[in-house]
Amino acid sequence: MLRIPSDDGAGELLRPPTLGGLLRKLRDDRRVSRERLGFAAGVSASYITHLESGAREHPTKQVIEALTTFLDRVSPLSDAERRHLFDLAGLHDDSFPSVAELRDGIADDMRDSLAVHEPNPAAFVDTRWNVLVCNDSYAKVFPGLVEDVSILRWFFGNAQSKRVMVEWEKESSLTVDWLRGLIGQSGDTTWAGDLLEELGDYPEFRDMWAAGGTTYGRDEPRMLLRDIATEQQFSLDVQMFRVDYGRHPGHIQFFLGIRH
Repeated sequence: MLRIPSDDGAGELLRPPTLGGLLRKLRDDRRVSRERLGFAAGVSASYITHLESGAREHPTKQVIEALTTFLDRVSPLSDAERRHLFDLAGLHDDSFPSVAELRDGIADDMRDSLAVHEPNPAAFVDTRWNVLVCNDSYAKVFPGLVEDVSILRWFFGNAQSKRVMVEWEKESSLTVDWLRGLIGQSGDTTWAGDLLEELGDYPEFRDMWAAGGTTYGRDEPRMLLRDIATEQQFSLDVQMFRVDYGRHPGHIQFFLGIRH
């Protein structure tokens, strides 16, 4: 939140946030000298001065990681502070919480909201397509998915997916193309390499990945499914939202399907 001084600072020019300004604030809050911070991060005190003055605007990822590691050790950084520091440095924060950490970070009110959407399927999934928590309707509509955890693993490794998804090839291809876009947004290819190695065992995934498509969302909301118990087809109007609240903002998506 931006606070404007009410007394002698009332007429002061407000400026956008900078890497140097945030670094100085974080250092001052912890009463850490430039010399101490520089030594801990493997750089000189003059380098810290240049960063804080704006003379050096593009430090390396290794430097920012070293700075945040030390500052966090002195007094823990919030997720927002860490993310903001990387953003202002023009870098991607490659740290990504595990599925367990993301699940732990889902607040009670977020979990309660899933029940509110019954009988429509609703779930929180991470940006690597892992199901974190869902309501009963979601688990019923996508049988086996909660156990598989990964939506991509379910698509290509669980035979039930082809029975459920009436337009399986269209939906699986969309998810693969969306994955490519999410990898680009994250800036981290290490986790992607591990995931692709696993999915590479499925020929259909290899073919879709080789096609080279990229997307950042659905072109149309409709998803056509089948109830495998009754063989009855039905449709969902799918809505996906990036969740920018909670302990891990930006790493979680909210899925809601309006059933017709």
